[in-house]
Amino acid sequence: MFTEIARARIEKAGGQCLTFDQLALLSPLEKDAVCFSSTLCTDIEKTDDKGPKNAREAVRHFGPAPGVPHSYTKPCARFKGRKFERARGRRNNRGLGISY
Repeated sequence: MFTEIARARIEKAGGQCLTFDQLALLSPLEKDAVCFSSTLCTDIEKTDDKGPKNAREAVRHFGPAPGVPHSYTKPCARFKGRKFERARGRRNNRGLGISY
C-alpha cells in the first residue's frame, strides 16, 4: 500500500506502483524491479531534504559566547587548523582552563 503522496511522487518520476501480485505476474524472475517497504514509502512522504532546523551545524554557532563558562557554542573562526580557536580554553589539557 502506498500513501497518496508517495504514489504521486513515484508516478510523477515515471515509475509504477504495483502490488506484489501484480509484480509477480509482470516479472516472475524479479528482474528490473525495485521493491520498497511500506515504512520506506511513508518516510519518503515525510522527508524534506532539509532535516530538523535545530540539528543543523549552523545552529551550533549561536548561543552564549564561545568564551563563557559552560558554553558549547562553536566559534566563528577564520581558519580550521589545530591552533585556531580549538586548543586553549576548549580542551582540558591545553592550558587556560577555567577553574572555579
